[in-house]
Amino acid sequence: MHLGEPRWLTPDEQRAWRALASVLFKLPGALESQLQRDAGLSHFEYLVLSALSEADDRTLRMKDLAALSNGSLSRLSHVVTRLEKRGWVRRQPCPADGRHINAVLTDAGYDKLRASAPGHVEIVRELVVDALTPDQLAQLFEIGSTILNRLDSTTT
Repeated sequence: MHLGEPRWLTPDEQRAWRALASVLFKLPGALESQLQRDAGLSHFEYLVLSALSEADDRTLRMKDLAALSNGSLSRLSHVVTRLEKRGWVRRQPCPADGRHINAVLTDAGYDKLRASAPGHVEIVRELVVDALTPDQLAQLFEIGSTILNRLDSTTT
């Protein structure tokens, strides 16, 4: 908490902040719209399916899946319930530790992800990747990682 006079943003800081804030508002909506329109998925559902597809045996503990998808365990639980009803994910006890529950991507879920991925990748490429030079992409990675590390250190 800061006491005393606020550390106001300089004009350059304000310009950078406003650009980032605009991206934070507009990009999620564009990604969500494409996935809803073309795949009938929310962006969060897509992130869950994607994270599971990249895991060993397409299986992750719910707690780990929540962290990878940047969601709370409660939100993840609701989404996994919806994905289970569609036959794309199933829950099962963790064989290594029965106190934990695993989420498992089914073959039908993997097929759904594979069918949905090309459209999603195309909108990501169109809106972000193709708009930047290779140097800017490297900078975006560094900037994003730095901000995420700061966020993670203040929320844990």
